[in-house]
Amino acid sequence: MPGEQTYEAAGVSIAKADAVVERLRSAVSSTGAGGFGGFAGLYPLDDERLLAASTDSVGTKLVLARRAGTLRWCGADLAAHGINDVATTGAEPLFFLDYVAANTIDTEKVAELVEGAADVCRAAGCAILGGETAELPGIYRDEELDFCGTVVGLVRRDALVDGSRARPGDVVLGFRSAGLHANGFSLVRRIVGDDDVDAELLLPPTRCYLDEVRALRRRADVRALAHVTGGGITGNLARVLPEGVGAVIDAGSWGRPAVFAWLAEHGVPEDELRRVFNIGIGYCAVVPAAHVEPSDVVIGRLEAGVDGVAWSDA
Repeated sequence: MPGEQTYEAAGVSIAKADAVVERLRSAVSSTGAGGFGGFAGLYPLDDERLLAASTDSVGTKLVLARRAGTLRWCGADLAAHGINDVATTGAEPLFFLDYVAANTIDTEKVAELVEGAADVCRAAGCAILGGETAELPGIYRDEELDFCGTVVGLVRRDALVDGSRARPGDVVLGFRSAGLHANGFSLVRRIVGDDDVDAELLLPPTRCYLDEVRALRRRADVRALAHVTGGGITGNLARVLPEGVGAVIDAGSWGRPAVFAWLAEHGVPEDELRRVFNIGIGYCAVVPAAHVEPSDVVIGRLEAGVDGVAWSDA
């Protein structure tokens, strides 16, 4: 039986990342920024409209993707991640910009990444305006590369989704994930080691939830939206709930992709799975109970007095 595997032991501290956000809060706020700490920053374009923007990278998933030959999937990861982030505000994506850095630029690898991003952007109606490549041999080791990107969207003030209207009694809907998406891969790489990479199990690209968000907003009063990335449901749903209101999540209300059983078999305990990974739910929406339809996956409810997110395993 393998020993217990944790994100911290793999070299990544979620607590340290949270501390960085708090350390930078006053400096960022002093520039007039809005939405700091959310999934997307907000900038007032005029009295009626806001720009929503998010920037991120694929991260260490790229290491396994290079070995497995699935860099195009990582391009899709990056575009979907940014679009999902800006969609939490109710925004429609406008454009995407990318940045590729490597020890030595390999044209074929760059093309795979950008083509993967373009697949997602075309489907979302999001233009790729441009990008940048950089060769940095003093920073990256041989064959290593990084892929970063920014998505900017637009939302009317009267259509903004910010969680402030969420109330006790509302329900939490879950949108299923394709697997790990692009988070927790420092831990996954520690488990895989030098073994062959099962791409179908470990590397499916991040799902883009824009169409599902659009459809839900057409039929329901969507009061909050959360993109479940690093930190899992616990860390991400809590970010969009108003003070004094928390969520109780029913851990048995959905099925999980096989990769999470694989992680458990390799020594990742349940509490670590919940703290680090999406465990099968890549996006959450908060709506009034009256707006739920039979096809919805209801994973929890909002309650007064709950601190952040609590779990029910009944």
